Amino acid sequence: MSGALSYSKQLDEALDFIKDNASFLVVSHVQPDGDAISSTSVMSWLLGRMGKSAVLVNESALPGRLSYLYHYDQIRIYHVEQTEWPEFDAVIALDCADYRRIGLPSRLIPEGCPLLNIDHHPTNNDYGSVNVVKPDAAATVEILYDLLLHAGYSPDLDCANAIYTGLLTDTGGFRYSNTSPKVLEIASKLLDVGVSGSVLADLLLEKMTMAGLKMLQLSLSRLTFSDNGEIAWLYILKDDLKTCGAVAEDMEGIVNYALNVDGVEIGILFKETEDGAVKASLRSAGKADVAAIAKQFGGGGHVRASGCRMEQPLDEAMAGLVEAARKALM
Repeated sequence: MSGALSYSKQLDEALDFIKDNASFLVVSHVQPDGDAISSTSVMSWLLGRMGKSAVLVNESALPGRLSYLYHYDQIRIYHVEQTEWPEFDAVIALDCADYRRIGLPSRLIPEGCPLLNIDHHPTNNDYGSVNVVKPDAAATVEILYDLLLHAGYSPDLDCANAIYTGLLTDTGGFRYSNTSPKVLEIASKLLDVGVSGSVLADLLLEKMTMAGLKMLQLSLSRLTFSDNGEIAWLYILKDDLKTCGAVAEDMEGIVNYALNVDGVEIGILFKETEDGAVKASLRSAGKADVAAIAKQFGGGGHVRASGCRMEQPLDEAMAGLVEAARKALM
């Protein structure tokens, strides 16, 4: 278990893992966010510096607003019909709380293939042959920053932009409770490298597409509250994206509108999927552990931000999860 090793020892094992292999499959979680794609970018940068080769793969379409990131254009989207992939010696999984979060690219991984698991989710179950799991890290890029320094490298501007992006997005613009003194110290050093914090903040936290605005309007029209006002939830139907001309990244941040209402302790966004399942994003104001709630439904994440997938109709999923939220607040 990674928790039995000192953090320095975990970083040593991760570097040994990279040194002992020549080529890598690098994956991050499905429906990647800023930290997942930034982590992929940073790892690609580090592997290049160490003379290694890598194929970067994700199951889902990538957020277009992150296209400035280093090697963004080299991240390949997994397609079931594609039968030929580059060979690799080992796997690096980034920002995946459990093996299932890798999604369809896990089909590329042979049984027994060595796997390095780098993550900051407290629900991570150490599924790798080598694990670097640091739950008090604000983002996986924070761990990768430590790793590259441990290896004797300093970030250039390309690498710094990726690290800053992951920190910015996973801390909500340095507003969430995971914004530690260390996070701000790293951010300061990255600004010294040349990162434009104001430009990235405007791009990633302020700007919204017209399709995203339509999605927000539609979801807010469905905002519902529990009797005592402590739980608020919204939902998005599978046809809404087509109706609004939106893509998956246009849903990002909508759940916060439920949580940000005064008096709300748990905010939930339910998203109906094309295959009839429901994905739920949960946020907590601090009174409830939403990771524990999500875990009841096969999900996980952080105490204040988690998610799960429910294989049932939308009405049933909403009723079941809202009831679990009510119990968590009792």
